Amino acid sequence: MSEPDDADVTFGTEIYDEKGNRLGTVRGFDEHGFYVSTDEGITAMSSEHVASGIPGEAELTWRCYECGAIGNIEELPEDGCPDCGAPKEAIYYHIQD
Repeated sequence: MSEPDDADVTFGTEIYDEKGNRLGTVRGFDEHGFYVSTDEGITAMSSEHVASGIPGEAELTWRCYECGAIGNIEELPEDGCPDCGAPKEAIYYHIQD
């Protein structure tokens, strides 16, 4: 099989293996690549993925890949990073300890 062409991968992009089997949808990005949710009906991480608020538990936030800004997941910026102006594709779901 030939190497795929460069493709735009954004939140909700469906990901398939080399045999055409659907693996899931993109739910987030970071410096290591992208993360895929395999649960049916879930296209991105939400507050349902957050641990309960117990001290020492992780909290789901958004983070900007360009400048590192972090914000409340309930206020996910739709127009990109409010701190540096990076496009919305630079925003990814992030687990904050």
